[in-house]
Amino acid sequence: MSGQKTVTPSAESLAASLTAAKTRGLPPVHLWNPPFCGDLDMRIARDGTWFYQGTPIGRPGLVKLFASILKREAGKFYLVTPVEKVGITVDDAPFVAVDFEAQGSGQDQILTFETNVGDKAVAGSDLPIRVVRDAETGEPSPYILIRADLEALIDRKSFYRLVDLGVHFDDWFGVWSKGTFFRIIPSRELP
Repeated sequence: MSGQKTVTPSAESLAASLTAAKTRGLPPVHLWNPPFCGDLDMRIARDGTWFYQGTPIGRPGLVKLFASILKREAGKFYLVTPVEKVGITVDDAPFVAVDFEAQGSGQDQILTFETNVGDKAVAGSDLPIRVVRDAETGEPSPYILIRADLEALIDRKSFYRLVDLGVHFDDWFGVWSKGTFFRIIPSRELP
């Protein structure tokens, strides 16, 4: 690509483009395929804090705006508007599930999670919960799919509450939501 100049937009120009294209609800980022404009010095830490040029973004409304245009393609994260796409860094998952509600019980139980940016997701076959265990320590990292290949790390307090709802099924300990059983740990590994 010699001869082509890559222009890296600022967070402010990206926000202005999005505000101009804003629609009701989440923007249809899955339909947008603009040219890649470069990487932006923006990072989402494991705890859900967004940083721009090394400084935390302290305006929740701006974080929510950026979160609404987040897209994942081939394992990389981008902020996308109808006219530009910029790469950002995500340390783990782009969102953190900070709370959930449980309704019903057993196989009829429904778990509705809320993220740090206000998204809600009902766990089920289309939005699964998964638990990854560290190979060395065995420490669990639980996630729920929020939308379009974007997950939320379930925070510690919510995970402990989730474990309190756990049951044994088919040699696994886990939880039910919308008729789907989500495995947490093999039953034989529990004391």
